[in-house]
Amino acid sequence: MTQDVVALTKRMPDSLSVLAGLLAGGPDLRVGTTGDGAVVQLCDDEGRPLVSVEVPLLIQVPGEAVRLLGAEAAPEGDGPWWWVEARAAAGVDRAEELAGAFAARLTMLLGGRVWPADAPGTTGAARPLDVSGITAVPSPAAAQPAVDMLTDKAAVVIQDRPVVPMTSWLTEALRATVESERSLQVVTPPHCTLSLPTRLLLQSTSSRWVVRDERCGYYDGLTGAVLRWQDDAFAPDRREDGQTPVAEAFTEAGPTGERQLVVSLRTVHRPTADLVLGGALEAAWEALTGAPPAGWGTSEPAGLIWSRRRLTDLAYERAPRPTWLVAVGSPDRPAVATLQVNRTSEGVEEDITLVLGYGSDEHPPLDALPGLADELVTRHGLRTMLCQLGEGRRDLNAPPRFERPPLPYSFTLGSAEVTEVGRDTAARTPLKEAPVRVGPGGRPGYYYALGDGETAEGWTALEQLMRHLRGAPPL
Repeated sequence: MTQDVVALTKRMPDSLSVLAGLLAGGPDLRVGTTGDGAVVQLCDDEGRPLVSVEVPLLIQVPGEAVRLLGAEAAPEGDGPWWWVEARAAAGVDRAEELAGAFAARLTMLLGGRVWPADAPGTTGAARPLDVSGITAVPSPAAAQPAVDMLTDKAAVVIQDRPVVPMTSWLTEALRATVESERSLQVVTPPHCTLSLPTRLLLQSTSSRWVVRDERCGYYDGLTGAVLRWQDDAFAPDRREDGQTPVAEAFTEAGPTGERQLVVSLRTVHRPTADLVLGGALEAAWEALTGAPPAGWGTSEPAGLIWSRRRLTDLAYERAPRPTWLVAVGSPDRPAVATLQVNRTSEGVEEDITLVLGYGSDEHPPLDALPGLADELVTRHGLRTMLCQLGEGRRDLNAPPRFERPPLPYSFTLGSAEVTEVGRDTAARTPLKEAPVRVGPGGRPGYYYALGDGETAEGWTALEQLMRHLRGAPPL
């Protein structure tokens, strides 16, 4: 049974309605706060948290509840609506009932619905639960509501939801583990998937997706390596020969015909007063889907209507610290992106990964890529862009099963990089196809076709191109 309960309300939760929801556990439990007031907690007599409730999040983007919670979570009407997430403390009897009762009472007062609909404690929301004698388990991670177990090496988070999103809870847990040089380890049942932002962030750090399995115990949901708990963390279970077996469950699923187009690009801008960020991402989104992003946010769900100005203001407020963001598309065209803004010695840098999903009867708009490259080089300070095509679910969620890594389809070199490597070097390559000149006439960039996105030829071509551009001798 999940430890997380979400209340989707029609009206904005105010302090009185949240308090009324917390009193679903009766007047004897304590109410406290953490995270500079961003998290309200229902606590036992010793002040240890039983249920943690995050600040309500306004969701203005259609389809976000369905994307992350499933079709049954779709709110009534067009919205906007409010997302209030409650997390029950792990290993505490009746804590899940408290979380469910809180969410049910909140929706009873404000309208809306609870996810999951059958969460414990959601019936009889008008009367308080009998929780006399309930106590929380002492935990060194009590100040971090998302963490269920903390050791010197790892912070373990237990999740059971159809999609594990990069919520503000999980974002904060990841930040804390990186700063403390721990590994964030997300433990799920085998039916769970990871959202694209969650997968990308776990892969970019020393984090791990731990999947429970009846046959082998645990395995890594992204690599298939069999795991076991050792030395205060989940780690590969090595045999006597030093090799780690791959879980059978990881290799059982076959191809579905669904595909993903992965666009990874980097732009650099001069830090001028009139700089507005997000232009490269918006241009890529429009070129490949016909519309701009629908929404964005600093975590999932992405609740804000797309606005380059508001995005820029946020990055400016956080500078010189980096800003990490999520962007999402409309429900009819699955597309999700992550964007990180960094202030570097070169200027203001945007690192973007945009992924689009396609069914077996849909065709990725590969013909649009050269034109996109031209626009990005001309107007948006593109430095590099790698486009890849691969197997993957149309909804962009990562299952705990093997998926063939995407294959390189094209690469674009921006004007500044062409100047650095030399125009002759950039224009004359060992590839079968001559590059396409893109961008302004005086400072061109080049678009390189690498293959068909179906065979390993793309990797060979990319390696040849990179060695050539770096001045290394061919293999």
